Amino acid sequence: MTEPASPSPVSGHGGTHAVAAARRHGVETMFTLSGGHVFPVYDGAVEADPQLRLLDVRHEQTAVFGAEAMGKLTGHAGWAVLTAGPGVTNGVSALANAYQGGAPLVLLGGRAPESRWGQGLLQELDHPPLVAPITKSATTARTTADIAATVETAFATANAAHRGPTFVDVPLDALYDQAEATPASPAPDTDRSADPTDVATVARLLSAARRPVFVFGSDVWLDGAASTAREVAEELGVPVVTNGQGRGVLPGSHPLLATRARGMALGQADLVIVVGTPLDFRLNHGLFGGTDGAPLARVVHITDAPDQIATHLDLAGSASGRLEEVLRELGNTAKPGAELAEWRELLRSAGAEAMERDAALLTAETTPIHPARIYGELRSVLDSDAVVIGDGGDFVSYAGKYLEPDLPGHWLDPGPYGCLGTGMGYAMAARLTHPSSQVVVLMGDGAAGFSLMDVDTLIRHRLPVVMVCGNNDAWGLEKHPMRALYGYDVVADLAPQTRYDQVVTALGGGGELVTRPEEIGPALNRAFAAGIPYLVNIATDPENAYPRKTMGV
Repeated sequence: MTEPASPSPVSGHGGTHAVAAARRHGVETMFTLSGGHVFPVYDGAVEADPQLRLLDVRHEQTAVFGAEAMGKLTGHAGWAVLTAGPGVTNGVSALANAYQGGAPLVLLGGRAPESRWGQGLLQELDHPPLVAPITKSATTARTTADIAATVETAFATANAAHRGPTFVDVPLDALYDQAEATPASPAPDTDRSADPTDVATVARLLSAARRPVFVFGSDVWLDGAASTAREVAEELGVPVVTNGQGRGVLPGSHPLLATRARGMALGQADLVIVVGTPLDFRLNHGLFGGTDGAPLARVVHITDAPDQIATHLDLAGSASGRLEEVLRELGNTAKPGAELAEWRELLRSAGAEAMERDAALLTAETTPIHPARIYGELRSVLDSDAVVIGDGGDFVSYAGKYLEPDLPGHWLDPGPYGCLGTGMGYAMAARLTHPSSQVVVLMGDGAAGFSLMDVDTLIRHRLPVVMVCGNNDAWGLEKHPMRALYGYDVVADLAPQTRYDQVVTALGGGGELVTRPEEIGPALNRAFAAGIPYLVNIATDPENAYPRKTMGV
């Protein structure tokens, strides 16, 4: 067998080497905000063949959110480049969001020059110790010759399971200097085969269960297992609950999708097999069953990497490895019993009853507007391949309840870290990744205050998206729980009916204020037909609170 040829050395300044390394990992867009410490990286992008897209934003966190969304949408690391000091620190919250959500991205930061380090230089800060707790790796490429291999390693690490962000900073003098460097050879694939004994144990548990449920999470999509997950659920006839980017693995109309009967599915199951998502607060930390006299359910955790398996509770079984392979083997070996048909019908009936109860809210004629009415209108205008982005609290919780994507990878939310302000960065990545699909950002008025200035970015780069703002004049996710705890609320009110639509119009987009329910549908139609960034600012009932059973902690 002939050994593969070694990569040929490349000459150029440090920015050339950084861009070449990113391009070798499929990067087509650099999210950035201009800064002198990283000028050579821009030069490398301009000189690249084909030229790398430079997408410049108005706040560094938006650049990192854009790179995070690229990772979430494609399964391959996005790229953000930020200048030194405050450029990097402005991106820290977005970096933490990607880390908590397992989204692959590489953040390259500028750095004060190595030759004069310690002399109180402009924006001098040792970034790696700051970001190490929220990245898979954080390092400095100290010489020009180090840059290519360091950036290559950062991308490989970000893209390896369990996925997540990595960080590299490069001193200014290393970026500007010239050197010859040899690109790193591709690392061999690591063995991610699951232990057959572990999979066999899960198969036995599933075969013996009378009321099993699958929970499919984001890593089912990111690990390339979405189609296999659907096939296995259908082959076995096991009901499914989804979360994160697992939403859409089964389309909203699928008879096995038990999302509308989620409480019953997870409360009366005797076995819950959680695939590709942590057993965190979104899943009651793995405590399932126990409702209406049912015993606690046995829990199986299947993850893309061994270190992701939950350790805070006793599991009935677990497995880790390539999720596609684990699920396929489970489908080949498990033999669920005849009782499963009765369980499916119970959940189907409960889901149908829930939808019937919801019908009145989805068509409510009340003024002020009930948030659910907005989703009743949206459901009628969204295409099957629409990309839906949630950026908010209570308003987006309603979206999770009433909107169900038809395709995996077409739902984006901040994930378990819950960082507000993701909307504009996510929208940019979604429009670039899905140029012919509808892209809609659902935001509360609180979230709007974090990121609407980056509508300017959408305008300048000709990235049309529709924004729907549920404007209830408050930090609703805080206002109502505080009232419940103390009998009053403070620091939770925003100005009434703020004209966020006029902010978008002033920046060059379009928008309008909606105050009556019958105005919602026509406004949405105008927004999708506009072909520009367009915000439908909908005044919703400030007294309405999303009906949570817990505060999620």
